[in-house]
Amino acid sequence: MGVVGINMRNARYLLPNNPRRLYDLVDNKLRTKELAAERELAVPETYGVVRSPHDTAKMDRLIGQRDSFVIKPARGSGGKGILVIVAREGQYFLKPSGVKLTLDEIRHHCSNILAGLFSLGGRRDVALIEYRVHPARVLTEISFQGAPDIRVVMLHGYPVMAMLRAATRESDGRANLHQGAIGIGIDLATGKTIRAIHHGHPIQLHPDLKVPVVGIQLPHWEAILDIAVTCHEMTGLGYLGVDVMIDETLGPLMIEVNARPGLAIQLANGVGLLRRLEPAVARWKSHPHDSHQQKLDFARKTFAAATSK
Repeated sequence: MGVVGINMRNARYLLPNNPRRLYDLVDNKLRTKELAAERELAVPETYGVVRSPHDTAKMDRLIGQRDSFVIKPARGSGGKGILVIVAREGQYFLKPSGVKLTLDEIRHHCSNILAGLFSLGGRRDVALIEYRVHPARVLTEISFQGAPDIRVVMLHGYPVMAMLRAATRESDGRANLHQGAIGIGIDLATGKTIRAIHHGHPIQLHPDLKVPVVGIQLPHWEAILDIAVTCHEMTGLGYLGVDVMIDETLGPLMIEVNARPGLAIQLANGVGLLRRLEPAVARWKSHPHDSHQQKLDFARKTFAAATSK
């Protein structure tokens, strides 16, 4: 079925195409946002950066009067350490689940980020305080409170597979499959959802909202693929995953780039990655100078779902 496992991903696609010196460009979200700014890619606004225990003491000034924001580790992975605040209620800050946090609890969370509790390799880290994306309505209707994101996997600048990750009650507002979110495969040609999984099992309805999650047309699909190809160009990584969110008013925003994208995207699409990666390699070898637009055109034509061909 062309399913790619971790060993094949690492040996055949990741290690040969992602030089170690480039990893810090994407493992550090602050650095990635700087690169994005140079390319004029839209990203969530950074409200503040917590770099030291001294900074945690002035959290109230960094947050200001904002009712909603996101705090995330700059070097986090797998959605760990991301704290989403959606509203205020007096002295309390509300998470998507309705759980109330005090300012001291938010300070404690930032201290854990600084200590490296959520970072790759346990390295000391910094915390970003960012704009909370307000998802396009079509997406809020299929996600439980949290903001869905879109993952596009790339090889040599060609988009090869995409999925939407939508939050559930179990995932507490986070769009992370390992924490109980649902993965929804996307037709690369059209941007329409074609298949969905929850804990690895196919589903048709959202487990909490009981609404269909297949057959949904995502807005701004061409712009999303364009962002993904630009992320390849700005990082130099050959094999990568690009995460995008669609804001109701701001449109698509690049959230992060991943040099080690996971493999659950195959389950969400019901297609083994090898069936996409091998044609991309063949095209890259036969057309090494494909333009940005030619890469987009090739991917949308070659990797269209059977229903759109």
